[in-house]
Amino acid sequence: MNRIFSTIAVLSVAILSMATVHSQTTANSQVPPLLLGAAWYPEQWPEARWDADLALMEKAHLHVVRVGEFAWSSMEPTEGHYDLDWLERAINLAGKHGIYTVLGTPTATPPAWLTAKYPETLRIDENGRRDEHGNRLQYDWSNAKYRALSRAIVERLATRFGHNPYVLGWQLDNEISQISTSDGAHKQFQDWLQKRYGTLDNLNTRWTTAYWSQSYTDWSQIPIPRRGGNPGLMLGWKLFVSDTWRGYLMNQIDVIRPHADARQFITTNTMGFFDGYDHYITEDVLDLAAWDDYVPNGKIDPVRNGMAHDITRGFKRKNFWIMETQPGFVNWSSVNVSLKKGDVRALAWHDIAHGADAVSYWQWRSALNGQEEYHGTLVGADGTPVPLYPEVQQIGAEFEKLGPVLAGTHVDTDVAMLHSYESRWAIEWQRHTDKFDPVAEMGRYYGPLHEATQAVDIVAPNVDLSKYKLVVAPALNLLTDADAKNLIAYVNGGGNLVLTARSAMKNGDNGLQPERQPGPLAALLGGRVEQFYALPEPVPVDGDLLHTKASIWAELLSTSSPDTKVVLRYGKSNGWLDGQPAVISRRVGNGSITYIGTVFDDAAMKTLTEWLLSEAKVTKSKLVVPEGVEASVRQGNGKTLHILVNFADKVETVTLPSPMIDEMHDKHTVREVVLPVSGVAVLSEPR
Repeated sequence: MNRIFSTIAVLSVAILSMATVHSQTTANSQVPPLLLGAAWYPEQWPEARWDADLALMEKAHLHVVRVGEFAWSSMEPTEGHYDLDWLERAINLAGKHGIYTVLGTPTATPPAWLTAKYPETLRIDENGRRDEHGNRLQYDWSNAKYRALSRAIVERLATRFGHNPYVLGWQLDNEISQISTSDGAHKQFQDWLQKRYGTLDNLNTRWTTAYWSQSYTDWSQIPIPRRGGNPGLMLGWKLFVSDTWRGYLMNQIDVIRPHADARQFITTNTMGFFDGYDHYITEDVLDLAAWDDYVPNGKIDPVRNGMAHDITRGFKRKNFWIMETQPGFVNWSSVNVSLKKGDVRALAWHDIAHGADAVSYWQWRSALNGQEEYHGTLVGADGTPVPLYPEVQQIGAEFEKLGPVLAGTHVDTDVAMLHSYESRWAIEWQRHTDKFDPVAEMGRYYGPLHEATQAVDIVAPNVDLSKYKLVVAPALNLLTDADAKNLIAYVNGGGNLVLTARSAMKNGDNGLQPERQPGPLAALLGGRVEQFYALPEPVPVDGDLLHTKASIWAELLSTSSPDTKVVLRYGKSNGWLDGQPAVISRRVGNGSITYIGTVFDDAAMKTLTEWLLSEAKVTKSKLVVPEGVEASVRQGNGKTLHILVNFADKVETVTLPSPMIDEMHDKHTVREVVLPVSGVAVLSEPR
């Protein structure tokens, strides 16, 4: 009898396992290729209301919700006592409506019992004040006790939901950003520096601490740079912050992975151009990049927004998610202007055009109380749709229709820009002129490059660049030895590298390079920067390529190799610059290196970009669009898809270079597309 019962038990477990696997496979195979969703907070509402909310989501063609990231007090009401039944019911009920879940770990909002019992887990701000309970991100990201408590709740969640067929993935915390200057963090920083530099003599030498008597004789003397300081110290602190955030994320990843299906991704949501830490360090441990796309002034800037998309895509060099975006307006700007009618749809398709596979709104419904009562939603606090709901419903229907068309496609390009947090920090800490903004400098190159090619990658300077014909490095101010070797290898391998003003001035410790700019790349360039000047007013620049004016910053260049050509020269200026090289270039085998020593206006940048693309033999897109219309390309699985979005304030007509299929309108073959204001077109090239 025991043997029979044992056999039955084994068979039952096997059948149950097969059923579970089948359920998971079936659920996962039904996930739409393009996802529209919203942040949903079932813990804030009576359970009797959930089904009505989910029915409205289903009616709007939403297929994903983010749940749980602020719900720690509902998941663990008191220490060690967990209540996850409500969460499971919410996830499974959403699944019945065809809606999948990204499960947020709740560590951005520690519960009151935690902060009251363990006040040492609260962060210390830069003024030495302990944060208070009742907001979010008030924890000390370096605190061992907070990490242990976080690990416990996350492991409990992973054990419960790691195999739930409706859970697509995990979002760790929420918009990680706030750091602590606690004694514990300070000691960890000193220990981190000791591990990095080995000896104080090494640190003192590399930071040139003899300057202003900053030399240290004990590791405990090294401060946290709260209000500026030695450039090496400031960079060290930022890199420590980045490593500590990486460890904070790994603390949760380490307990999710053993309990979760491999199909479940792990991500966190970042904030575009936010530079509080080096995202390349933190994103390295994640499966998927995701960011929160907000337009607080109500006016979409396709260049800046596109650049943020492409930076995020470059973290993992694959498609990404928009984990949060605004349903009309936000509540945290000075004047919370709503996007105009049609622009929520335009923004969603702009996301997809740059490689997003999911767009999720924050939030579904207004909470009845709390710090964000005025923020835009898809339904009101009363549970009925707001005027924006039909526009989102249209987006959802379009995502369902065109998802299979876009499935398996991604942004593919032979043009890249380099982006470095260390370089941005180095310039921000020592601007020399307040008019030089490193992000704006990126935009000067990104805009015309994307307009001409309709696809640009933005990547870190340490990645393999061999696939690119052209690599532009705007204001790559800090250049490590390893990155310099990577760029030299790229050029010697036939690549075309473009350096711009303020490039390669600093080394890996944020100290001046021992060689003049561009430091380790000067020999390859066959030229260097003799001196730099902040410009109070524009100066003329002339050459066969163009006649224009430069502004903000000018570097006096020289050549040391007979095959380094002067492309442009300064005109009469401050005496020092008169007649001197402003742009120089050198062929290196099948490759080239170019140095642009000043800042040009938009018209000059367009001409300069045309020349750079031509020199690199980059084929421009044959699809030419009017000003105000952005065209982007996604490719894959033998498909080439063009996504057009009209950001102009008038109707625009686009004449196509060859017949294309209008995927938005029943696959009609067209030679011309008329785009209304905020209009969108998705076109495929016939196979």
